[in-house]
Amino acid sequence: MTNMDKLYEAVAARGPVCVGLDTDFSYLPEGFAKAELTAGENIVRFNQAIVDATKSVAGCFKVQIAYYESLGLDGLNAYKKTLDYVKATGVPVIADIKRGDIAKTAEMYAKAHFEGDFEADFITLAPYMGLDSIKPYMPFVEEKGKGVFVLVRTSNPGAKDFEYEKLADGRHVYDMVGDKLNAMGKSCMGEHGYSSLGLVIGGTHIEEAAEIRARYKDSFFLIPGYGAQGGTAEDIAQYLSAGNGGVVNSSRGILLAYKKQPGVEFAQAAYNECVNMKEAIKNACDRL
Repeated sequence: MTNMDKLYEAVAARGPVCVGLDTDFSYLPEGFAKAELTAGENIVRFNQAIVDATKSVAGCFKVQIAYYESLGLDGLNAYKKTLDYVKATGVPVIADIKRGDIAKTAEMYAKAHFEGDFEADFITLAPYMGLDSIKPYMPFVEEKGKGVFVLVRTSNPGAKDFEYEKLADGRHVYDMVGDKLNAMGKSCMGEHGYSSLGLVIGGTHIEEAAEIRARYKDSFFLIPGYGAQGGTAEDIAQYLSAGNGGVVNSSRGILLAYKKQPGVEFAQAAYNECVNMKEAIKNACDRL
């Protein structure tokens, strides 16, 4: 069974919410940090509380490495401890690293994030140097069941700068990228009908949602853009397939949920937000 199969089963069991542990020190509630601990150590304590509170309603967790790199060695230690803590729960974990280099450099990135101190179940990749920026990761995918999510059509406004440009054959650039990646992913199909080469499909642009979902039926989606970036449950539902086939990331919306729930402890507020998000997406899927 591949990691993508395990993710499919996690979504079936607990729903498609991906809890983004993109944790800035400023997100910690007032009075939470202990003065005798480093910033990284306090962030780990916060993350552990979030994981404990939400693991029963999360399809997976995503850890954005930049938030930890910004703290230097202290942050990288916090990154490792956060990954380890999530892995110990058995819930799938995505390392959001968005690497996009080639050749030996890409091989080293693959080794760094698919084994050793920073090992994760999935990583995110940027394909715009070409397919040879993806190929060095494929041995881990094809032989060890690891998974990747590759940027195709992103959730940021700047997606229109390049990804939406039209080709001579009428396709968008993101269509070309998705088509090539979809073909590449045929070499690593799982038991549940999804490739271990997944696609990052932003949930904030909905005009082409049905077309994209139909076009890549055997591709599992990582869907950013919910909540703080403006994506709604109704938008997101169109990118899922009977409530599965994708995970929907929310980071600030969950980590900072306590700011919108006065008097509620931060971990409980995060749980409440996950439940509300899960139910909203399920209801939207049921209405399709």
